[in-house]
Amino acid sequence: MSTFLSLHCFLPLFFLISVFHLSSAARNLNGQVQDHSQLLHYHNGPLLYGKITVNLIWYGHFKPSQKAIIADFVTSLSSPLTSNNQPSVSTWWKTTEKYYHLSPRKVASLSLSLGDQILDESYSLGKSLTTKHLVELASKGGQKNAINVVLTSADVAVEGFCMSRCGTHGSAASAGHVNGGKNYKFAYIWVGNSETQCPGQCAWPFHQPIYGPQSPPLIAPNNDVGVDGMVINFASLLAGTATNPFGNGYFQGPAGAPLEAASACPGVYGKGAYPGYAGDLLVDSTTGASYNVNGANARKYLVPALYDPSTSSCSTPV
Repeated sequence: MSTFLSLHCFLPLFFLISVFHLSSAARNLNGQVQDHSQLLHYHNGPLLYGKITVNLIWYGHFKPSQKAIIADFVTSLSSPLTSNNQPSVSTWWKTTEKYYHLSPRKVASLSLSLGDQILDESYSLGKSLTTKHLVELASKGGQKNAINVVLTSADVAVEGFCMSRCGTHGSAASAGHVNGGKNYKFAYIWVGNSETQCPGQCAWPFHQPIYGPQSPPLIAPNNDVGVDGMVINFASLLAGTATNPFGNGYFQGPAGAPLEAASACPGVYGKGAYPGYAGDLLVDSTTGASYNVNGANARKYLVPALYDPSTSSCSTPV
């Protein structure tokens, strides 16, 4: 049995986060400000910890440049902290460590690294996928000490995509693998490229929103609206996967529609954010692109605010 929480796109329109007990968390299509008076509550389940590899499963057609954007983002999560690359992806990610410090389960923090990259350019399951298909694809990656990330290309339709979610994270029982004689679960994430299907829902603020306050779209930092939008959704879901991997970690609200580390701060990317406005961001002097963190290989990215459990507030890189 699998569980998943779906990530609803960060639009000024609120879509409920859907959760199926597959253990996945979705990114909210919401740009409204939430009440942060309470901490995300811990529900006594395990967090991901120790050394974990992030395996990327590319489904459909992606250009080499698009693959590099996301692979570099994963590498950036553990890049060394230096004074000349701040604010950085790795500094942004360190906010998740605060959840580990608060947990009564004293475990090592999570250390992520880029693992295998698996290509399925022949659309082996077709161009219209169900949630069951996503779990099947996620199972192609290593299932021990890993997060398997399914990335679908712009010409692939996925159940619920654009309608209620931009991606999901969840868990599923490992097939044919045992740990001490018992089956165990592995964590997975799915994110779709919305460039041609719903960029106004799943790639805001790099595209004009379909609903809510209208403001000019920002220039994407890697010059790819679809993939830069995928990075935002991936980042949100990755934070949810680390802190609520199996549906019983840190979240707020009902288990069927939880707010997690990033989805508790929808539409917030910089200080001063409000519905329809992503916040005060950094701007590349050459390209005019908006971003809030620096990454590996001189990359720039836009990542969502994370809920800081030590301050009960949304923490932004800038």
